[in-house]
Amino acid sequence: MKVLVTGGAGFIGSHLCEKLLNEGHKVTAYDNLLLGRREFLSQCERSENFQFLQEDLLNLDILVSVMKGHDLVFHMAANSDISQGAKQTDVDLKNGTFATYNVLEAMRLNQVKNLVFASSSAIYGEADVMPTPENYGPLMPISLYGASKLACEALCTAFAHNFNINIWMYRFANIVGSHSTHGVIYDFVDKLKKDSKSLHVLGDGSQRKSYLHVSDCVDGMLYGYKNLKNECEVLNLASRGVTNVKFIAEEVVRQMAARSGNKAELHYGEGQRGWRGDVPYTHLEGAKFEKLGWSAKMTSDEAVVLAVQEIISEKMG
Repeated sequence: MKVLVTGGAGFIGSHLCEKLLNEGHKVTAYDNLLLGRREFLSQCERSENFQFLQEDLLNLDILVSVMKGHDLVFHMAANSDISQGAKQTDVDLKNGTFATYNVLEAMRLNQVKNLVFASSSAIYGEADVMPTPENYGPLMPISLYGASKLACEALCTAFAHNFNINIWMYRFANIVGSHSTHGVIYDFVDKLKKDSKSLHVLGDGSQRKSYLHVSDCVDGMLYGYKNLKNECEVLNLASRGVTNVKFIAEEVVRQMAARSGNKAELHYGEGQRGWRGDVPYTHLEGAKFEKLGWSAKMTSDEAVVLAVQEIISEKMG
C-alpha cells in the first residue's frame, strides 16, 4: 500500500512513518519543516520505500500532484503548539483548518478514499463529564487549536458523506515521547538544561491530563484503521488514568538530578491554568476503543516516566 503522511517529519508523524515502513508499505512524508525535523526521519531514509517532500499543505496544486497514486492518507500536520494560537490568532486557521480542507480536496480530486485524521481532546473544552466519552456535547473548545480541530472534524464528516471517503478520526490525549519539539516535559527539560538549580512551573501543578506514549498512539491508530470499517468513525485515543503537572515536574527533576547530581528546587505559579486556553483537567474515556480490542500498553504515569527518560536522553546527549 502507498501511504502519504502529512507532518511526516513531526513528532508523531516520524514514528508513524517508521512503523508503516516496518509493515512493508511505501511511504511519502510531506512536511514544511516548521515544526518537524528531517533528522527524525534518519531511519526511514535508509529505506527504498520512503520518500520525503519538503512542501506546504497550503499549496493545493503541489499537494494534488503529490497525492496522486496513494491509497491512504494519515493527516498528522498541524500547529501542535497550542499556546501559540493566542499569540498568532490565524496560525491554527491556516495550518489546521485550511490545510485540512486542502488535504480533503486533494483526496477528492485524486479519488483517494481513505483518511486517518489526528484530532485532539482539545475539542471537548472544559468538559463536565469525566472521563469524557466521544458522544459528549456540546463541544465548546477554549483554545484556537481546539476550535480548528473541531472545524476539521466537521470538514471530514462532510467530505466523507458527499464523496464516499472513509475517515478515521482520533481524538488524542496528550502525546509524549521521543522526537518531541515542545510540550510540558520538553519545556521542563529545556529549562533545567539552562538552569539546573531551579524549575519554574506555569500554574500551581494541579493541572491533570491523560498522557499517551507515542508508541501506543501509533499502535492505536493503526489498530483502529485495520479493525473499523465504518464510513466515518471517531474515537478517543488515550491511556488509563491521568497525571498531574506536579508529578511530571518532580519526575523531570529526579531524572535530571540522577544524571547531573544537581537537584533543582521547584517553584510553582498560581492558578490551575498554565496559559490562557489551557484546559486544567482532561480525562478521556477509552471504553469504545477497548470494546474494539485495543488498549494502551502504558498507563498515563508510565508514559510520562518513559517520555521523560527519552526526552532527557535526546536533549542532554
